[in-house]
Amino acid sequence: MSAESTGSRGFTYWRLRFRAWRGARPFWAGLFTLLGGLPIAYFPYAQLHLGNLTLAMSTTAGAGSLIIGVLLVTLGLTMWFQSIVRVFAGVAAILLALVSIPVSNIGGFLLGFLLAMLGGALSISWAPDKWVRSAAEPDTPHEAPEPDGDGDPFFPGPRDGEDPNVTDTTAHANGGRNSAG
Repeated sequence: MSAESTGSRGFTYWRLRFRAWRGARPFWAGLFTLLGGLPIAYFPYAQLHLGNLTLAMSTTAGAGSLIIGVLLVTLGLTMWFQSIVRVFAGVAAILLALVSIPVSNIGGFLLGFLLAMLGGALSISWAPDKWVRSAAEPDTPHEAPEPDGDGDPFFPGPRDGEDPNVTDTTAHANGGRNSAG
């Protein structure tokens, strides 16, 4: 270790690492979906104690509620760690939230339902930042192509030595087996 290093990374380093990780994926969508699955899975198995009174909220569809809750937690984690399937995970989260209304105590007393719906909608609407540069991309800006004789930079004229009447540049363009004449 050098004299300048502190030996451990401080809070600022980890905060900036987490911020970079969070920015590259639908973080809030995954968090809301994950949090939406918890009350949906918990309430059918919970017992509330109000003084000496015990209130059991178990339903006949307790297994269905548990499955829906576990799937929502899994979809939330999928949004975090496999953000390429964010649209599928968002649609699945919305469908599971809708199914949780009749199956799981009105969708975890509407708390889980609303969180899962919000997470699914955020997941569908999230898009990766298109301005993030890769390490392989150079720092110099790209130059626009030079226009040829007709002034159109996107449709340049023929190269040196080419026939100006040939417009196709595929492998079979100059009299190949796919030619029409």
